Amino acid sequence: MALTRLRRDKVAMVCLGVVLLFVLIAIFAPVLAGIEGQSPTTPHYDLIGGDNLPTFYTNADHWLGVTAGTGYDVFARFVYGIRPSFLIAISAAILTTIIGVVLGLLSGFFGGLWDTVIGWLVDFVLSLPVLLFAIALVPVLSQWFIGNEPTQSQTQVVRVVVMMIVLVGFGWASTCRLVRGEVLAMRQREFVQAARALGSPTPRLLFKEILPNLTSIILVSITTAIPAYIGIEAGLSYLGVGLTAPTADWGLDISLAQQQMQNFALPLLVPLLGLLILVLCLSLLGDAVSDAFNPNTRR
Repeated sequence: MALTRLRRDKVAMVCLGVVLLFVLIAIFAPVLAGIEGQSPTTPHYDLIGGDNLPTFYTNADHWLGVTAGTGYDVFARFVYGIRPSFLIAISAAILTTIIGVVLGLLSGFFGGLWDTVIGWLVDFVLSLPVLLFAIALVPVLSQWFIGNEPTQSQTQVVRVVVMMIVLVGFGWASTCRLVRGEVLAMRQREFVQAARALGSPTPRLLFKEILPNLTSIILVSITTAIPAYIGIEAGLSYLGVGLTAPTADWGLDISLAQQQMQNFALPLLVPLLGLLILVLCLSLLGDAVSDAFNPNTRR
């Protein structure tokens, strides 16, 4: 029934199509950049004038122009820039949901000391300002992991891992609280009491009886977390504590393009519009999934 309602939602289907388009762009980024014949990390200093700005807007070799200072191809960086956003956001959303669901199951089902300790952790995590802690923790943890003389590839890999750790560390609490509330109500339901009376072990009660009934919460948690994490990842890169050049990333490209905004707007507008459209479509799709699985919603 939920899938039927979702398919009838025209806005959700349009948003799903746009998201799938971005996914295909990310998958076939090497092919698309190869058609243009450019690399996202190759500088073209010969195309930069004395004022540190490009000497042209667009041409046959650079469809959307080049960036100021370094001369990176804008189109190649756009198609490759989707990859780190999807990688970090999807991985963090899945891990966040798994941790939140497991801890929520334990807290709601066992109660007592489990509920007290996990509830205290949830309250503590939710009380922290996520963005401020992310800005502080990403460079500190990156330096701690990679030492004093890292290579460029080591730096990027570690920063991706650290951003995922930060997002997961702060993101699981809301899912845990939601799952706990559902489990508290569900453990008193007749089918759980019947399984308990038949002597079903605790793992079966948790993962065979209760967990399948949390499918809607899990799907909603993942679909709403992905756009939020894409925005946070882009924001961290924009602020200079995320990925660093020459890696292609939308948040980083927006930050680098600010200096040429008035003279050459494409290097700023292309990743900015891409980020805006993707996050908007993911958010609308997440709302549609939430409404589709909510029996009290009438669309």
